[in-house]
Amino acid sequence: MSILSALSRWFSGPASAAFAECDVRCASAAGLHRMAYTEWGERDNPRVLVCVHGLTRNCRDFDRLAGALARDYRVVCPDVVGRGRSGWLKDPAGYGFPQYVADMMVLLARLDVEEVHWVGTSMGGLIGMIIASQPDSPVSRLVLNDVGPVITSESLRRIGDYVGKAPRFDSFADAEQYIRLVSAPFGALSDAQWRQLTESSVRRGDDGKWGMVYDPAIGEPFRQAYLLHQDVDLWPVYDAIRCPTLAVRGAQSDLLTADTHAAMGQRGPRAQLAEIADVGHAPMFLDDAQIAVVKGFLLEA
Repeated sequence: MSILSALSRWFSGPASAAFAECDVRCASAAGLHRMAYTEWGERDNPRVLVCVHGLTRNCRDFDRLAGALARDYRVVCPDVVGRGRSGWLKDPAGYGFPQYVADMMVLLARLDVEEVHWVGTSMGGLIGMIIASQPDSPVSRLVLNDVGPVITSESLRRIGDYVGKAPRFDSFADAEQYIRLVSAPFGALSDAQWRQLTESSVRRGDDGKWGMVYDPAIGEPFRQAYLLHQDVDLWPVYDAIRCPTLAVRGAQSDLLTADTHAAMGQRGPRAQLAEIADVGHAPMFLDDAQIAVVKGFLLEA
């Protein structure tokens, strides 16, 4: 990439920070794909924070959090394959945690660092849990945002009802109305915040209609899980984590129950616990109070 090309990829971001749009080439059984990511802060900062989004979301969810932490960290926010600016898999059967973990390890190799701190929302938290549970894990500090070792069947059904089934929209306003509906558990966001989330969630096609920025096929492997009509139990994974951990819960969450959240403070890494009032699945770290919860935990290291 030329210097001019590289400079052209820098943009203004929240909190007077800036980010670069980057990508790395990854492999699946069906071939190669590119995983996009945003990078904030100084590239020579040895302290690296990786922020990974939820099932149907993308890296731009972390703009506010990354902007707030860019002076302390080199912050890297990937678009998991099939989402955002990343490529789509040729074989939808590959949309699952083995592929996601493999792609993240390629990303960490690109960053050329020995250890990272990790913030993961929902699916991104599960990816972080899996990596952090491994011997010789590069994850040295972990934030699990509204996810834990038990995924309720109720939440699987709710998410399965809409993932990959979004219509195409005639207008941006129609798209925003849909985002507000399916993302209502995020809590009482401002009009500006809803607009920001919508802008990063949809793109306009050649036909003039607006569509979601994820491959609809990501929903197929997911729906196979909720067809079992039972909770997903990942306690052995959680119990193997050894790094300091913060478990954040939306007080109205149907994915991370109060009982599971409390138990996360008693076993495995004995996570510090935090709960965000008036939010379901999941807190979005768009306001100073929510950001302070994460920032305080990460920087106490």
